[in-house]
Amino acid sequence: MRSFGVEEELLLVAPSSGIPVALAESVTRGGDDDGPERELQRQQVETGTDPCTTLDELSRQLRDRRDAASEAARRAGSEVAALATSPRAVTPSTTPAERYLRMAEEYALTAQEQLTCGCHVHVSIESEDEGVGVLDRLRPWLAPLLAMTGNSPFWQERDSGYDSYRYQVWGRWPSAGPTEAFGTPKVYHETVRSMVESGTLLDEGMIYFDARLSRHYPTVEVRVADVCLLADDAVLLAALVRGLVETAAREWRSGQPPVPVRTELLRLASWRASRSGLSGDLIHPVTQRPAPAGVVVRALIEHVAPALVDAGDLRAVTELAERLLERGNGAALQRRVYEETRDLSAVVNAAVARTLGA
Repeated sequence: MRSFGVEEELLLVAPSSGIPVALAESVTRGGDDDGPERELQRQQVETGTDPCTTLDELSRQLRDRRDAASEAARRAGSEVAALATSPRAVTPSTTPAERYLRMAEEYALTAQEQLTCGCHVHVSIESEDEGVGVLDRLRPWLAPLLAMTGNSPFWQERDSGYDSYRYQVWGRWPSAGPTEAFGTPKVYHETVRSMVESGTLLDEGMIYFDARLSRHYPTVEVRVADVCLLADDAVLLAALVRGLVETAAREWRSGQPPVPVRTELLRLASWRASRSGLSGDLIHPVTQRPAPAGVVVRALIEHVAPALVDAGDLRAVTELAERLLERGNGAALQRRVYEETRDLSAVVNAAVARTLGA
């Protein structure tokens, strides 16, 4: 059984108004190992689970981490919201750490506007050879994960027209997005080294591929998703990512070559997923043609079904996915509140409640 874990970035917002507040230092000060950590901007924090082996364990830890972050935020006079962008207007302020200040200077408006919150799933691998084999075979299936987790429709007080506007903003970084297949760890590391040595990136930590080898853990790290408004959707995401990693690893071990999809098509698929989420057609990972979002999500589950069965996750994943398709992703839930209230503060306040399971 492969272990897996989840990192979630959360917004810090003022009660009632929902405007992001620069309180990360207060929220993270003196925290324990399970407490939130600082990120690029002072209006956000990051939480992370320990490695887990079951969905129940992961679900408990996700909720515990959200609760702990909420308690720390409230002590500092704020709330946490699992929103991938802020509906309310905000001018982000950079965390005063040397690396972050260098990023703000070097990347100018790209860094200065970059108040976005993602969800990163780590899944254990046995070796870098297996990890690269997995990365090369995951590529066509990442865009549907973005569509399922789209949770950033609003940007600076207006509806962006996208379910995941975070992905559009994040795509401004020079190293972000889908990649070519690498083939071997040697090619992977040579690519990373060349990118850093180009002088365009500050360091290896700025390798912002949609999926990458973790620098710190023996894991594949899938980074394509928005932070999920509901903890259940984060659990679904993690289960599907673990299923994709196991499925890809089995294909690699059996000598099955990666599907030769060009990166240009993957970029189109990611844009389409970012734009319409679950409310329109997606690009099908097998045919590279338009297909209804529900068809694509069910094709993803079918693709990883043997791995889900072996992990004991198939029933839970199927139920969670059908629930998601019925009610919509986080973007749909946010827009529903706005349609009812015409009030972006109400959107944020509803998100605060849903972040904590209310």
